[in-house]
Amino acid sequence: MDVGERKPEPYYEVMYFQSMYKFVHSLGIGVHTRWRIKKGCDQASRHSIVLAMMMRTALRFENLQASVLFSWVTDSGFSAEDLVSDLLGFYRVIRPMNYFPLLRLISRQEALKRWDHYGPIGNYKNKLFRPMLFPDPVKNKSAKPKYGELPPFMKSIVPFSNFQGDTVKIVVDHGRHMNFGDLPQGIFR
Repeated sequence: MDVGERKPEPYYEVMYFQSMYKFVHSLGIGVHTRWRIKKGCDQASRHSIVLAMMMRTALRFENLQASVLFSWVTDSGFSAEDLVSDLLGFYRVIRPMNYFPLLRLISRQEALKRWDHYGPIGNYKNKLFRPMLFPDPVKNKSAKPKYGELPPFMKSIVPFSNFQGDTVKIVVDHGRHMNFGDLPQGIFR
């Protein structure tokens, strides 16, 4: 976006993609979006736009992983941690710092105890950008996963939603691509 803001044209395009790979990053498939953005957006607006792009693309990527084509190989589509992990990654890129002290992390031993009780996290599907919490089974034998709240820092940027004006136009919203190496090739819709 910084490069686009420096160009002389009144608009620039940004593409965001998520991909999954096989054979050590030599072959992959993924989804992408491409948006046309009007020059002159302030930093806060650009962050909002990027967050909206990431969220829309992440939902489509999880749908791809959960599709019949891939669900027989992996349980990763909408795994309980996927979307919240994407959101944390977004904040780590936009506002770099060590966020782990702000999260209520448990020890490895406590995490393994929960794994033994609940089973693989991929068995629990989460289609929301909200954390799914797994209560301590020792404290409550009938405990079930439940939704929690995001910490304040993970709610400080609101995703862009005003597509009626000329600030942002979606050029490609449902793009799919094959990857040969690290970058999308052979992009198709």
